[in-house]
Amino acid sequence: MDQTVYLLIITILSILLLLVLVMKVKIHAFISLLLASTFVGLASGMPFLTLIANLQKGMGDILGFITIVVGLGAILGKLLEVSGGAQTLAHFIIKGFGEKRTTWALMLTGFIVSIPVFLDVGFIILIPLIYALTKKSGLSLLHYAIPLLAGMAVTHSFIPPTPGPVALAEIIDASLGWMIIFGVLVGLPCSIIAGPVFGRYISKRIMVPVPAHITFEEDSSTPKKSDFYLIAFVITLPLFLILMSTSSSMLVAEGVLDEEETWVSLFQFVGHPFIALTLATLVALYFLGVKKGYKPKQLLEFSDRALAPAGLIIVITGAGGMFKQILVESGAGQALAEAFTTYNVTPIVMGYLIAVVIRVIQGSATVAMVTAAGMLSPVMMGMEISEPMKALIGISIASGSCILSHVNDSGFWLVKKYLDISEKQTLQTWTVMETILSVSGFVIVLILSIFIN
Repeated sequence: MDQTVYLLIITILSILLLLVLVMKVKIHAFISLLLASTFVGLASGMPFLTLIANLQKGMGDILGFITIVVGLGAILGKLLEVSGGAQTLAHFIIKGFGEKRTTWALMLTGFIVSIPVFLDVGFIILIPLIYALTKKSGLSLLHYAIPLLAGMAVTHSFIPPTPGPVALAEIIDASLGWMIIFGVLVGLPCSIIAGPVFGRYISKRIMVPVPAHITFEEDSSTPKKSDFYLIAFVITLPLFLILMSTSSSMLVAEGVLDEEETWVSLFQFVGHPFIALTLATLVALYFLGVKKGYKPKQLLEFSDRALAPAGLIIVITGAGGMFKQILVESGAGQALAEAFTTYNVTPIVMGYLIAVVIRVIQGSATVAMVTAAGMLSPVMMGMEISEPMKALIGISIASGSCILSHVNDSGFWLVKKYLDISEKQTLQTWTVMETILSVSGFVIVLILSIFIN
């Protein structure tokens, strides 16, 4: 058998093995990715000790970046959660948009809140607001819930420093600055279509009242406008610094700026994700922690609690790094590249399709992202791909990882529980919303790719 064909078969079998381990045997995704990587290495004839060294290198190379970024982002998100930042943002955004455009305000609220706060946490924090709006208006709960969920889901999948996009960017070596730019450009139109537009449509066809067990307590306290500006500043600070670094690097590459200039180096330093998130976290610790009356011991406890779910993302991403490394060193990545070239399949299309298949079969968006990125990374190494195009490929993979959330996804059950709807209704609402995000995101990426070299 031709060596290239053999390596392709090994790669396909490794994906099947991963899916069987996760779905049928119920082995954790981290261990499953480790076993799939080991299978590729052994089946390709890699010496035992070389295999171990490559697994270690793949894990170490990616965790050096991911651990810091995801860890800092998780602490920042926890501080925004405990300080009431999400509710403050929602209050003032809804007030600013007006009662007639509340669904648009909720979409934007979800879009912003989910940058530092995990989707499930953000949804649980803001669901009382959805209940209150539904009770007041008499409309279907879906009228307000779908726009909020659409905004959150887009940011959760498309825009750093949320863990999924950060992990994805690191595996395919894409700039976080460009990921943020294209994440917003692609994500906003998607969240509009899947949020206010679809939400208005589906809420007229499925009437969902406020769950009977929900009781309302009058809260006469009104958040301060100064708190709103502070929360907005904390959330946008790391994004602004990262984009500033990306912009200065672009200008250096174009010869407009001199890299040797001290202020240019300073921009690139403070705009590095490590420093940008460290500064934002320190600002949050002081203004949302110390100034709010929290004791140092409480802030330490908040940080500890934040890092627990972050650890799960980190180890799964590390396993994705191992998978990528083994594909590179075994030659399977080169075999994939040759297959792509032979059949004229672009990385944007293949990344989306791989993520779609893995997402639908095993449910986890994170696993879909890191597995698809791990497969594409060695293919991209042999191609001349610009930084903007790498980011577009990343958004394409992220789009694929959103599709058809159903009974094997924890998000499906979270939405079902808090909206108090049936499995069928969850499929008609949440699952369709996620699919709209995925397909519209992929279409917009394809359109943008026409203009990006």
